Amino acid sequence: MSGQQKTAPDPYFPGNGDSRYRVHRYELELDYRPAPNRLAGAARLSAIAGRAALTEFQLNLGDFRIGRVRVDGRAAHYTHRGGKLRVRPAKALPAGSAFTVDVHYAGNPRPVNSPWGGLGWEELTDGALVASQPVGAPSWYPCNDRPADKAAYQISITTPSAYQVVIGGRLLTRTTKASTTTWLYEQPAPTPSYLVGLSVGKYQTAFLGDPGLSGVPQTGHFPAHLLAEFSRDFARQPQMMALFEELFGPYPFAEYVVVVADEELDVPVEAQGLSLFGVNHVDGARGAERLVAHELAHQWFGNSVTIADWRHIWLNEGLAKYAEWLWSERSGGRAAQELAAVAHRLLATQPQDLKLADPGRKLMFDDRLYERGGLAVHAVRCALGDDAFFRMLREWATVHRHGVVSTQTFTAHVERYARGPVDELFQAWLYGTRLPELPTAVA
Repeated sequence: MSGQQKTAPDPYFPGNGDSRYRVHRYELELDYRPAPNRLAGAARLSAIAGRAALTEFQLNLGDFRIGRVRVDGRAAHYTHRGGKLRVRPAKALPAGSAFTVDVHYAGNPRPVNSPWGGLGWEELTDGALVASQPVGAPSWYPCNDRPADKAAYQISITTPSAYQVVIGGRLLTRTTKASTTTWLYEQPAPTPSYLVGLSVGKYQTAFLGDPGLSGVPQTGHFPAHLLAEFSRDFARQPQMMALFEELFGPYPFAEYVVVVADEELDVPVEAQGLSLFGVNHVDGARGAERLVAHELAHQWFGNSVTIADWRHIWLNEGLAKYAEWLWSERSGGRAAQELAAVAHRLLATQPQDLKLADPGRKLMFDDRLYERGGLAVHAVRCALGDDAFFRMLREWATVHRHGVVSTQTFTAHVERYARGPVDELFQAWLYGTRLPELPTAVA
């Protein structure tokens, strides 16, 4: 397993996260009332100081009223402005020391403004959901908001009993008192802050999966009126899970949950052990099945194997895109080579100013990054041949399971499986902007 990488501030979001310490566990105790969109929280972060003593450190947190902040149980001085909670402990924290931070806060959660619209906590017509990629996590809890800082989570949420709370992880207890219910979830796997997903709504629940295909528990939560459509659109997810376990190695988490919010969403969103879809992604005709495959593949590529910073986002999206093509190829649809040709024709008509390995913040979610990312993976497959390629892919997900990686980690990994030099391939696909020729399978 690759460990936590020591990184400088994220070049795309330098105001997010603090590399001077790392968190290994979050414990969140929340109370949420949907009608007034009111959230009250108590957060405990168990953390470890880095190589230097900490006289102060930073958390990211949205526009909440702070009740108190304590470090190792002692009141700490703090300032809270512009989404940054700066904390100065009563006594400096020695290098390498373990410490705890407790933050009590309350207010009306609202999304974090970004070039892509509001991110994070989103109030729905009747309920709420959280889709934080890349910097929306501070919209609902204090965190060290950087993808390389992965931690375990325990989250307790109390809501009116009419609502169901779904979080990626294992439901430990559900306790009803009077008119409220408290849901307690545990996610022991190392999780970046942006991948803590949550949904509060009124759902019907269905269990997916065939023990003969995969032993991974799979559950769906969706509006009751979509039962027939959901049942058809997600019917082949157990086969996807079995295929991806064959190709990428064992599923990296204890279970997998999909939620269909009773709202339209621009795109589905992955979270740790959880994917969120909108009603517009459910049509009863498997019209969005490639997206079902894409979000499931992210559990390996992005969630378990996590990028060190956002420059490397193509590793998440390119591999998930290629997983769509592999599912198509293996389930009776079009072959990956044919889908690669479609993507190549599309990219050839568009501006060629995107550098895959460092697209810049403005282009990090550009459609071209997904398509070119898939093509770059296909180029690797063509260069290696199927036997070496699929060994490489499975080992990538296995060796770096629950770890942190970069583009350089990936290229070095691929080189170990190549029969000849692959420098020119990577230079053209990852670091150049001009579209290379369509890769074709080796003889």
